[in-house]
Amino acid sequence: MTQIEVKASPTSGGWTCRVRVDDGSSTTEHTVTVSAADLTRLAPGAGDPVGLVRRSFEFLLEREPKESILRTFDLTVIGRYFPDYEHSIRG
Repeated sequence: MTQIEVKASPTSGGWTCRVRVDDGSSTTEHTVTVSAADLTRLAPGAGDPVGLVRRSFEFLLEREPKESILRTFDLTVIGRYFPDYEHSIRG
């Protein structure tokens, strides 16, 4: 079973999240930025982006191997690669 660990650190306009994905045989690490506006839009009422980022990685891992996920990116970039992302993640 794949484990997704997310740690969020506040920044001036949102958060920087460190994400570690471990499938038992190897681990990848990622840095994801999330703006306060994006958190409000994609996860209304959430106090921090940890749950949103975890769900976003679950979404990504259903579509590609962890090694294919960008190492550093802004959360909104997912929608450029997967147009159904925002609809799925809010649902």
